[in-house]
Amino acid sequence: MDFSFHGMIISDRSTLSWCRDLRMVRLFYRVRQFWWALTARIREEDRALVVRILPPEAQALFWRMAPGDQRHSLAVLRTLLAWGETHPALLRAALLHDVGKAATPLTPWERALIVLGEAMGARPAGLRWPLLRCWVERARRYQAHPEIGAAWALEAGCDPLTVALIRRHQEVLGPPGPAEDLETRLLRRLQQADRMN
Repeated sequence: MDFSFHGMIISDRSTLSWCRDLRMVRLFYRVRQFWWALTARIREEDRALVVRILPPEAQALFWRMAPGDQRHSLAVLRTLLAWGETHPALLRAALLHDVGKAATPLTPWERALIVLGEAMGARPAGLRWPLLRCWVERARRYQAHPEIGAAWALEAGCDPLTVALIRRHQEVLGPPGPAEDLETRLLRRLQQADRMN
């Protein structure tokens, strides 16, 4: 008997078991993210790191974000630093990759609904109901945060590479090629650190 998992056809039980384990890991990750969003606090050493990495105009963007997004972005930055990454555009993009979410502030509960809906492959079926239509539009704006954040970063004077990394941070990349350009290599590292945090 074949099973489907995220669009893949699974034929053997051992692979199916692995997929279920992967779903549990993702669920745990989302629960941890939700908890962090509820309990996020920014420490003085975090503030010093933001001041060191971002120019003043870009710092203002960082402080626009919800505390949970700030904490997440700082965790992404710290992961990259622990890996020895030093490219200034990558470090700035780590701090600002989710800044576009500030355009549509959502509560942690609303974010959880969006994430769960995406995980379950939900479609915006409630567009006929005025109350749901309004919420679905907010969710769509929230999902457009890479483009919004990139536009804000450009207005704040960020360099083109930082802007490109912010704009592309949710882009699906194929397997690494033998001669990737700098932007793609940095994007791959940003995505790896983002997934870990």
